[in-house]
Amino acid sequence: MGLIGESGPGAAVALGRGRSAPDAGQPGLLPPGVGVLPASTVSADLIEQLRVLEEMKSAICGLQARVAVAFDLAQRAEQAEANVPASKRGQGVGAQVALARRESPNRGSRLLGLAKALVMEMPRTLAALQSGQLNEWRATLLVKETACLSVEDRCAVDEELAPDTGTFAGKGDRAIIAAAKAAAYRRDPRSVVGRASRAAAERTVSLRPAPDTMTYLTALLPVAQGVAVYAALTRAADSARCHSELAGGDAVSAGVVPTRGQLMADTLVERVTGTPGGISGINLDLVMTDRTLFQGDSEPARLNGYGIVSAEWARSMVAEGQVEQDQPDQNHANELTVWLRRLYTAPATGELLATDSKARLFTGRLRRFIGTRDDTCRTPYCDAPIRHIDHIVPWRSGGETNLANGAGLCEACNHTKENPGWSASAIHGGVHTLEISTPTGHSYRSKAPPLPGYRPSRT
Repeated sequence: MGLIGESGPGAAVALGRGRSAPDAGQPGLLPPGVGVLPASTVSADLIEQLRVLEEMKSAICGLQARVAVAFDLAQRAEQAEANVPASKRGQGVGAQVALARRESPNRGSRLLGLAKALVMEMPRTLAALQSGQLNEWRATLLVKETACLSVEDRCAVDEELAPDTGTFAGKGDRAIIAAAKAAAYRRDPRSVVGRASRAAAERTVSLRPAPDTMTYLTALLPVAQGVAVYAALTRAADSARCHSELAGGDAVSAGVVPTRGQLMADTLVERVTGTPGGISGINLDLVMTDRTLFQGDSEPARLNGYGIVSAEWARSMVAEGQVEQDQPDQNHANELTVWLRRLYTAPATGELLATDSKARLFTGRLRRFIGTRDDTCRTPYCDAPIRHIDHIVPWRSGGETNLANGAGLCEACNHTKENPGWSASAIHGGVHTLEISTPTGHSYRSKAPPLPGYRPSRT
């Protein structure tokens, strides 16, 4: 059966079965009272093609795993020939895999780890992936659930489950995870229990953007603590809701009493920040055009560390706060104090403007300018928060401390570019462009995100 090579489902049938597609307007195509087409129709061919394409995707993922492992071995051999210390061999390989696959460096490292586990320790899972019996995600689940085992035990679990024989045909993610966990526990219960006890060390809190100027505040906690926090928020919300209903008032009569979820969110903010509204003062790097601020223009703004926000929201943040040109007034502890920092852009390119610095480190306003310009890590496909502002061309190599030679990077990417064979340069002209070159000679470019009000020229 062929693949769709022309527009429309008729082409798919012509390639797949060697016949023309039925005329959608032909009388009698759908007999009266019949709502299901016969199996040998356009729909059946398209479903078959979807299945074939899915199997091809899995087979390609299996091949990518083999290529990634081969690349890792080749890089280590080349680094050994270059007298790189054994402890540093393999550094930067995951980042190169990420760039080649157009993924973030973090994702690239995980893909490389998955490839090594499949190729070197779990051949039957790899065979199931290559034959289309597992997709990449479900193969990842099997690798993840056996990560705490020794190489020998992991191989034994792979043999016991034998995914390439169709063990998981028709099984969902939960069934696969349960089978892998049970097999791992039978082989080495102490390692499985130990992994669970070590998981508490991974507790953390993260923040990521959500639609409509909202954010997801996520906490990864041990189960007992997580349940306790949720129970406390629930009790507080139920109590507040009960008091509101007993007290009556305009909110109750209007039917706008906050929901339990809203009250839980409000309680969380108040208890963590110590203030009812959660904000006593805020330092915003809010980039917006003068038209948006003063003339009611609809051009959206950009909030550093979050992303694009609506013009109305940006104006409301400025209008509701007490605007200061210097530091926030500490005497207004319960008011929203907004510190506005004026940022100027070049009309033709949309670049932020600033003066050069002779300092070796990026500090003060220059550091803020670069962080605002870049928004997130400037490595291609990496959108992690900026942790380091560093030179593109290193200081030791004659790089200057100025806007053009500065870039915002996450910690991992900044360390990666220091590995042997890596280099970076700034491409001058137009929007600030960073070019990264890897040890294999491949180059990747990233441009600073467009600022509010910038319109690329049409040629």
